[in-house]
Amino acid sequence: MSGVWVFKNGVVRLVENPAGESLDGSSGRRKVLIHTPSNEIITSYSVLENKLYSLGWERYYDDPHLLQFHKRSTVHLISLPKDFNKFKSVHMYDIVVKNRNMFEVRDM
Repeated sequence: MSGVWVFKNGVVRLVENPAGESLDGSSGRRKVLIHTPSNEIITSYSVLENKLYSLGWERYYDDPHLLQFHKRSTVHLISLPKDFNKFKSVHMYDIVVKNRNMFEVRDM
């Protein structure tokens, strides 16, 4: 395991490719979420919501500050910021992990 350990806002994390990511956590390249069956870039929450509904996810209205989805057959919960502009790669990877082979994250 190689890289640089970065301490920011009380959190320590390993940046494995320090040349590809600045020390403040911002990446040089923009990441996008792709729906792999259709090869469509997710450009809004309405597009994402339609894709998740088709996979059996339901809206969960417990927190007014978050957009949340729950799948009855699992214990998984997807929590996203209400503002799509705050939709970051960590949220994208959460969706990818909970929906294997349906989404992927790519650099733009």
